[in-house]
Amino acid sequence: MIRCSLTPKESVPVPDLIASMPLAERSVQRGAATLSALPLAPLFWIAPYPGQLEAVDAALRAALGLGWPQPGTCQTAQDGEIRWAGRAQAMLLAAAAPDLAQCAAVTEVWDVYARFHVGPADAAAEVLARLVPLDLRPARFQPGQTARSLLGHISAQFSRTETGVEVMVMRSFAQTAFHEIETAMQGVSGRAALA
Repeated sequence: MIRCSLTPKESVPVPDLIASMPLAERSVQRGAATLSALPLAPLFWIAPYPGQLEAVDAALRAALGLGWPQPGTCQTAQDGEIRWAGRAQAMLLAAAAPDLAQCAAVTEVWDVYARFHVGPADAAAEVLARLVPLDLRPARFQPGQTARSLLGHISAQFSRTETGVEVMVMRSFAQTAFHEIETAMQGVSGRAALA
């Protein structure tokens, strides 16, 4: 058996890490559509423990005025927003998550995801139709609705807002997602110019 021991060395100063947006306030307009990177915001992934959904719902209502979202929906209150994110999962956009330690797993993920706004709603639907296998037209995908699907080959969450569609992807795919949407915007605006 080989044993080795380490001798303590001088401590090396660790730099302060500063959170930054993956696309630092980048925004483009092509034709009628706009694409904007949204600023970082507190974001929490919540997954209730088995049999604890009612307790999570009650805790969220008491702390934020938000209940557990039904599949495909978002709820908004003055202190935040909660979005369905899959079976027994939700994403909470709020300044702070309530204490759910006894009834749910809660993970702070604000630095894991990048968010974009594509608008206005009609133009967003036309652009995203080139990339997303969902019907995102305003008549079908209304404010308060959310869905998980693919943006090209990237897993994404789409949430309808009053002014368009918010797209959320893993931060590591932010550049690719932005590029894909911008390319689709160029295609739509080019086609409109020919018509």
